[in-house]
Amino acid sequence: MAELLVDALWLGVGATAFMDVVALAQRRVLGIPSLDYALVGRWLGHLAGGTVVHRPISGSAPIRADTALGWTFHYLTGVVFALVFLVLVGSDWQQRPVFVPALVFGVVTVLAPFLVLQPGLGAGIAARRTPQPNIARLRSLTAHASFGIGLWVAGLGGMLAF
Repeated sequence: MAELLVDALWLGVGATAFMDVVALAQRRVLGIPSLDYALVGRWLGHLAGGTVVHRPISGSAPIRADTALGWTFHYLTGVVFALVFLVLVGSDWQQRPVFVPALVFGVVTVLAPFLVLQPGLGAGIAARRTPQPNIARLRSLTAHASFGIGLWVAGLGGMLAF
């Protein structure tokens, strides 16, 4: 069990970092803004007070350390997703990381923002309340596909490191 958790930590942090590098490249090269993780931290902070849905989150009061909380949650979510992925694909995947299962899993994880985070931030299910919902959906899908690619890249890196 400890080995599985260490592997999930490696893959989750690696895949999330890969996702963030892709987002940074999109912002710098294409001018595409990425998610403001301070807003995620703000949403989490308000959950403790019982507020689940904001209209929108940008209109809600900031909370102390919301940026740090948001980024920490972002990486913890990546680790949890990696753990679920490893449980689903089995330990053999790490010996020979295969691209397609990682990509498919990454794409499936887009359900988390579509069904939980975006509604909580006030954007509605699958960003339906945003000015350009299809653009928001495509950006989410791209981000989560890059997470899946990152799982594979981190898996290859782990195979070489261990």
